[in-house]
Amino acid sequence: MINKAKYNCIKELNKEGAPVVIAAVTQEIEAIINACKANGIKVEGLCDNETRKVNKKIKGLEVIHTTNLPKKFPKARLIIAYHNIQEIVDQLTSMGYQDFYSPLEILKNYDASKYQHNLSQSYIKNKILISVKSHEAYFDESLVHLRSIDIVITTKCSMKCESCANLMQYYTSPQNTDDKILTAVDNLNKNVDGISEFRIIGGEPLINKNWHKITNGVAEQDSSHKIFVYTNGTIPVKDDVLKSFYGKNINFYITDYGKLSRNIDRLEQSLKNHKINYYRRPAGNWVDCSSIRKHNRSPQDNAIMFKECCAKQFYTLLSGKLYTCPFISNAYELKAIPNNPMDYVDLLENGQNLKGKIKRLVKMEKFFPGCDYCDGRPYDPTTAKVYDGKGLIVAGKQTQSPISFKKI
Repeated sequence: MINKAKYNCIKELNKEGAPVVIAAVTQEIEAIINACKANGIKVEGLCDNETRKVNKKIKGLEVIHTTNLPKKFPKARLIIAYHNIQEIVDQLTSMGYQDFYSPLEILKNYDASKYQHNLSQSYIKNKILISVKSHEAYFDESLVHLRSIDIVITTKCSMKCESCANLMQYYTSPQNTDDKILTAVDNLNKNVDGISEFRIIGGEPLINKNWHKITNGVAEQDSSHKIFVYTNGTIPVKDDVLKSFYGKNINFYITDYGKLSRNIDRLEQSLKNHKINYYRRPAGNWVDCSSIRKHNRSPQDNAIMFKECCAKQFYTLLSGKLYTCPFISNAYELKAIPNNPMDYVDLLENGQNLKGKIKRLVKMEKFFPGCDYCDGRPYDPTTAKVYDGKGLIVAGKQTQSPISFKKI
């Protein structure tokens, strides 16, 4: 891979030239805008691939869809906010752009306490640190770095979304999956150069009665771990559990499904009372990507689909195995796709070269065998070259019973 983005952005972007645009509206976007202003960099606009993020203004800057960027800015100097820099660079290069910059230089010296953000100070600081680590890994290809790891502790869920991207709607006998999970996390930690974010997920993770013990266990392995508990707001949390998180970098990410998230206000108030960082966001629309079927695509088409996938770096730990994404991990757990060791790394096996196997999975640029069973999960289904789903759908539509599928 040839790194096309430049590290030194302050001096370059202070020069006269094409308009400066920030590509990708990430959670730390306000910090990047503030840091640009503090360093004399005038930002003219923002762009993003996700339809739900466009036609809005952030700090007075319009968010336009990336495909419309040439109409608004035929020439531009792009600051890549997204953690996967090369993915955005490749897309923008194909559109004729040539000048790309990482925000790493300005974020390293950014003091969040001097600014107001929509997110809490502690939460935004975590997101900035995660962004910094991801961009540092871009400039050092020898590093095996995971921006995040989804630690699946249960396949039980308090909701039954018929189009769940994590395939919970197919489980007929969902189970807690926390057996030896801390051992697997420890083995993973020892064989990579860094993991920016640990995400405790399910199903609905709070269904697992040991969820707080697992969360504390991950935190106690290394005090620098940044942990996010992903929940749908259906289950409240007891005060003594939240007290056990004091002094640890444990945050909550709450998806709001309206009336379905029946305890979300109660949960939010408890987090406020205990000064636990959290982020609450509406479910919005989903990209349909929940069907399981073999497509028999050509290698070329699978490679295109993989390149367009927004979830290919949602590294997932499930039942002791490391996968690149939630689809392959749960499809394998369901026995809905063939067992192919190229799709995963067993973190509990006693074999040699675990680090090498993890590096192979993390550095994959083509596709995995399991990809051929997925419809695809592009950022924008309207512009995807290889995608077999229904496009954008309403989130949270419930099913009365598990959906049938063909087992392998």
